[in-house]
Amino acid sequence: MSVPSSADRLSQLEADGFVVIRGILRGSRLEELRNAGQQAEELGRSGRWPHVRTVGKQFPPWAFDPDKGIWGVQHLMDTELPGHEIFTRQYFSEEILGIVRELLRCQDDELIMELFNMLVRPESEFELRWHRDDIPDGASAEEEMQRLGRPAFHAQYNLALWEDDSLIVVPGSHKRPRTDTERKAGPFEKTLPGQLTVKLGPGDIVFYNNNILHRGVYDSGKDRATLHGSVGHVGGSTLRARNVLQHGIGSFVNRVEFGRLSSPERQRAEGMRARLVKLGSESGEVGYSLQG
Repeated sequence: MSVPSSADRLSQLEADGFVVIRGILRGSRLEELRNAGQQAEELGRSGRWPHVRTVGKQFPPWAFDPDKGIWGVQHLMDTELPGHEIFTRQYFSEEILGIVRELLRCQDDELIMELFNMLVRPESEFELRWHRDDIPDGASAEEEMQRLGRPAFHAQYNLALWEDDSLIVVPGSHKRPRTDTERKAGPFEKTLPGQLTVKLGPGDIVFYNNNILHRGVYDSGKDRATLHGSVGHVGGSTLRARNVLQHGIGSFVNRVEFGRLSSPERQRAEGMRARLVKLGSESGEVGYSLQG
């Protein structure tokens, strides 16, 4: 299998707004995460872990509703969640952060701890509307470009523990405002010109600019467990604050445990956490990026 070079990965991310890397997880590490993910999913579905994404609601805040079910489990690194140490070790691993440094063209001391959640099979059919994560649907072309014209200052990713073809993107749309066709199509249009379904196998990862035009289509009849994370860059400052802090990470960030990490990883993780805490203290009330 041909493995893309660092330059190729960065070039594809900049051109298309996403890049897929095959097989970064295999063997016992993949199986360990599957087991921890299954336990977290069962807790979320039963209501014993209340930090979930509720079917029928696309954006935070969410609240557990047994009549609607879930499509995601939040706060994987919270020490109150069984298996948190397995997820924490994965989030701060070199296999992830090494790629992040390449894509953000930075060093460890510029990275900021952000989010780590898991996307799962919904109990009923559920689709996300076309959106950019931090740009409202009603934004004008000029307003879109005010944000798209700046660096992304993040590396967001989906890491599949099983096969996953839920993410649909419009390649290149992270660099331009919506076309007239995209604006007229409506948020739940089934297809847009040039769209592409990102197909991941077990252990594959896709990094993507979260302001690429994208949506999710979730099949209630197909098992899914996909780790959904993001890592920030200090250059983002308050530009990234709302996108991250709206998920409630401030409620548990100080108790995340780094005891299962190696010494260099622990030092890196402590620095990333400190920069997140600093961001939170400087940002105040951030509200929510999108509604619905």
